Amino acid sequence: MTIFTSPFPSVDIPMTTVTAEVFRHASRLADKVAVIDGSSRRSHTYRQLHDAVMRTAGGLSSRGFGKGDVLAILCPNLPEYAIVFHAVATLGGIVTTINPTYTPFEVEAQLKGSGAGLVVTVPMYLDTARLAGRAAGVDEIFVIGHVDGAHSLSDLSTASPLQDVVEVRPAEDVVALPYSSGTTGLPKGVQLTHRNLVANLVQYDAISTADEDDVVLAVLPFFHIYGMQILMNGVLHVGATTVTMPRFDLEEFLGIIQDHRVTRVAVVPPIVVALAKSPLVERYDLSSLVQIGSGAAPLSAAIEEEAMRRTGAQVVQGFGLTETSPVTHAMPDGEIRSGSIGVPIPNTEIRVVDPETGQDLAVGEAGELWIRGPQVMKGYLGDDDATTVTIAPGGWLRTGDIGLVDGEGFWYITDRLKELIKYKGFQVAPAELEAVLLTHPEVVDAAVVGIDDLESGEVPKGFVVTRPGAGVSGEELMTYVADRVARYKRIRRIEFIDEIPKSLSGKILRRVLRERETAAS
Repeated sequence: MTIFTSPFPSVDIPMTTVTAEVFRHASRLADKVAVIDGSSRRSHTYRQLHDAVMRTAGGLSSRGFGKGDVLAILCPNLPEYAIVFHAVATLGGIVTTINPTYTPFEVEAQLKGSGAGLVVTVPMYLDTARLAGRAAGVDEIFVIGHVDGAHSLSDLSTASPLQDVVEVRPAEDVVALPYSSGTTGLPKGVQLTHRNLVANLVQYDAISTADEDDVVLAVLPFFHIYGMQILMNGVLHVGATTVTMPRFDLEEFLGIIQDHRVTRVAVVPPIVVALAKSPLVERYDLSSLVQIGSGAAPLSAAIEEEAMRRTGAQVVQGFGLTETSPVTHAMPDGEIRSGSIGVPIPNTEIRVVDPETGQDLAVGEAGELWIRGPQVMKGYLGDDDATTVTIAPGGWLRTGDIGLVDGEGFWYITDRLKELIKYKGFQVAPAELEAVLLTHPEVVDAAVVGIDDLESGEVPKGFVVTRPGAGVSGEELMTYVADRVARYKRIRRIEFIDEIPKSLSGKILRRVLRERETAAS
């Protein structure tokens, strides 16, 4: 067995709750702004935020909510998100975070699956919460703001602060229950304990130079583990200031960076593509921006370098999964390795396993990444079979991602195992072809999927969004790619579309493109 480890020394992980760890600076930084709404400029200092957490915990407790109970948050990014999350955590409860753009049916499924008894939402999504809540048997719904006939979150946050200390077992008690499809299948509840979240905060801090002077823009959704940990909990953990943004709009995003003098952003590749290609970037003063972190999907070296050139900020990639709380790899500050996800963070072990043979692979050989560390989930809620499939004997989590490590210890992701295209027995990585397409000056966005072919098994097909008025043809693009890749990797078909379908976390919805192809044929 070949095990790769972090170049950084191991760190001690406090045996404490996530709220105690996140608010470790609350007294010392009492009057410093902790979180601010980017549009309205409504803000909370560290003292006000922690006080609101304890009052909301008191309000929930007075209504019978306690240890092991589940509350669902169906909200965009707002300062109140952290208040509700940590109020529940303080009581030993569990937060299940729901994508606010879900249909009532999808919300109902998560409410039932998680066993949620309460929902916190905003007026925009109240009707969805009510429809789903009735079907799922949810007891109460609270709204951030005021709506006639609805309970307001302020009814909870004006209560007396929680006085009792709830006993929590950090290594055993689940605090967060985001949903993920894992390597395959339907969404499953990912059980993350207090220790999982605390470990990942401490691990990440060990290689990051983010500090109290930073202002971090939180546009990635808090319902996603990336936003929850890196942008909500992580920024508070270092004593910096979070600027929340409820949904991505490029002009507003650039304006907030300029107006709030944002120093760091954490985004997904499509946003980096926009920073690399959109003419809007030139209209804003981004001189405060020091670092752009990209994760959740592969990012090409060419786009990374172009975004750095246009913004003047360092662009770094990282890697993680919902099941690993989420970070497993990050780029050490000061390092620039285009296309790399960096190195394993402390206390993290990696294996590279051949998906066909199950054999461990060496430096420079691509295989499925298996990960072990204190950030690995407890398991999937109520799904022992899926847990067993995902967590191999010895505590190794199978990521479903294909990657490799180079001779200098830097890691690279080539694609998702389940998304690889099999062309005449050869494996073709869609992300690699997408990266080539995005280097073409007329291409704004692109996605590649495998489509059935009688002769070859599968062939790569590109879905492409071009600049308005672009005159490039599909044949030209296929030739452009063919000049840059091996013969078996060539794109065999191109279709021009108006928009690449993506999830809110920025991942290409290849399933939607495959369904489109099936319907067309």
